[in-house]
Amino acid sequence: MTQKDLDILCIGRSSVDLYGQQVGGRLEDMGSFAKYVGGSPTNTSIGAARLGLKSALLTRVGNEHMGRFIRENLESEGVDTTAVITDPKRLTALVLLGIQDEERFPLIFYRENCADMAITEQDVSPQQIARTRAVVLSGTHFSTVETAKANEKAMTLAKEHGAKVVLDIDYRPNLWNLAGHGDGESRFIADQSVTEHIQQYLGGCDLIVGTEEEFHIAGGSDNSLEALSNVRKLTDAILVCKRGALGCRVFESDIDGWESGVTGPGFKIEVFNVLGAGDAFMAGLLRGWLRNESWEKTCAYANACGAFAVSRHGCCPAYPSEIELFEFIENGSECQALRFDQDLNHIHRTTNRPKTYGQMLAFACDHRVQFENWATEYGRDTKAINQFKQLAWQAAFEEGKDVEGFGVLLDDKLGRQALHTATSTNAWIGRPIEASGVFPLAFEAEAEIIEHLADWPLNQTVKVLCPYRLNDDDATREHHETLIKQLNRACLHTGHEWLLEIITARKGSEPHYDTVAEIVARFYEIGVKPDWWKLEPGKDDAYWKGISTVIEANDPYCHGIILLGLDGSIEDISQSIQIASSHPLVKGFAIGRTLFGESARSWLAGKIDDETAVTDMRGRYRQMLDVWANARP
Repeated sequence: MTQKDLDILCIGRSSVDLYGQQVGGRLEDMGSFAKYVGGSPTNTSIGAARLGLKSALLTRVGNEHMGRFIRENLESEGVDTTAVITDPKRLTALVLLGIQDEERFPLIFYRENCADMAITEQDVSPQQIARTRAVVLSGTHFSTVETAKANEKAMTLAKEHGAKVVLDIDYRPNLWNLAGHGDGESRFIADQSVTEHIQQYLGGCDLIVGTEEEFHIAGGSDNSLEALSNVRKLTDAILVCKRGALGCRVFESDIDGWESGVTGPGFKIEVFNVLGAGDAFMAGLLRGWLRNESWEKTCAYANACGAFAVSRHGCCPAYPSEIELFEFIENGSECQALRFDQDLNHIHRTTNRPKTYGQMLAFACDHRVQFENWATEYGRDTKAINQFKQLAWQAAFEEGKDVEGFGVLLDDKLGRQALHTATSTNAWIGRPIEASGVFPLAFEAEAEIIEHLADWPLNQTVKVLCPYRLNDDDATREHHETLIKQLNRACLHTGHEWLLEIITARKGSEPHYDTVAEIVARFYEIGVKPDWWKLEPGKDDAYWKGISTVIEANDPYCHGIILLGLDGSIEDISQSIQIASSHPLVKGFAIGRTLFGESARSWLAGKIDDETAVTDMRGRYRQMLDVWANARP
């Protein structure tokens, strides 16, 4: 018998949601859109994975950019994509959505002959069904002959392999051809033929979930209790009725008024966006049900997940992680609008990161003023610098592409072509925002920081070098702190991760190693929480222990620390790595001139060719990779 290594297999819709970013107006008046993964079963599969369930999705996506976007997002969320099929003929479904007010959420479905509605019986694998404890079906996929056959086969195989069948009624009149393209937000239109069609499948379900309106269509009555009773006559399934602000009711037997159902604690929050809330609710419900929790706890999970969804922008991006869910249930929030709770937002952002890192081993070539000085010395122009940076990228990629945590630091001023090439790979990319060689700190951006970052791909990590010392005058420290706080807020707004590099060394003086832990603590004190710290390479165990203690106390979700090189020798940096690597928060290094400095000067002077430069840089990078590999316990 196949081992059940999956908790749930969701079957059905998968789309890209383009969400209007302006709130309070018509869809016609929205000028920009955020791109998210969407579709009820897809949302549920991601929500469940965030809550610790092993989830999988059976759907179809197009053989194009949006299809790859969905697949990559699913994989980053930990959803099994074995049954995600790439359709060679059809496009991925799209949905345009907006938030007009508390009652109106306009949306347009672009689903004419889309990929996910082409699911067939042949796509439903007995081996896949045998792996799962519960098959989660969407009512939408009973709306056409072929997709209904696929759902029927999944139900039959589920019974054969001892899996539960869960039905999310998921009624959208528009997707049953009962409403026009402009009525995508319509939630209910009574239709006897739809009721009769859905009812023939209810007897094969173990759990049925829907809103009151969805039970109206399933039960053929506009009286909710009567509709539930009608459904009960057709099935022994557990019925879960979602009632918005009233929470939910769970009926395991006959319906004898609302009080005959079990409920759980509700949460008083501001309703900002109802779209996708039901899918979040389903994820929380499955988390409790499949872990054999009490219905009171299970309803609490479901209601809390729904609360997060209705209080934030987007569908599955709003769903909580398991850590976030339990933090909210245990401690609540002082904000009825949860999107304004900064502590929860930090937990949400950091525990739902698309990627975590066991190590980070970056080749840093984002230097600018140094290259400009060398170019002037050897009579070369910026085109030559750009060309050399492409060689540096080539060396780094050829040597590091198969190394876990391979990364590069590249700039857009002198290394644009290398930066653009690297951004299209799986490498970690750090990109500087500070003006090079300027004191006090200034940003390269001519416009506001948020406007500047709006042009940056989301897989680029914003790096800022801050020349901060505790003994600087008050005005200088305040200037630096103000800019870093602005950058922190900007990255929270745009969704970029960011790295804070602290340099205490100045021309002609050594780093103030004994102050770095206190500097890190100061930035936490003013509300700054970078995703990464890049710090000077101290050779004292107490140095790294002190810094680690500060980070652990203030931000247990920080990615960690990487060492910078300060143009030190490989021998000196190796000594620092030997000491630092024993501290779990130290994840690696981002080293630059130590790796490329000699090659750059020789190449710009015309003393070596491209091949020699690449070979030399590869060799130096390999030395550092080996030093880290040998030092890390």
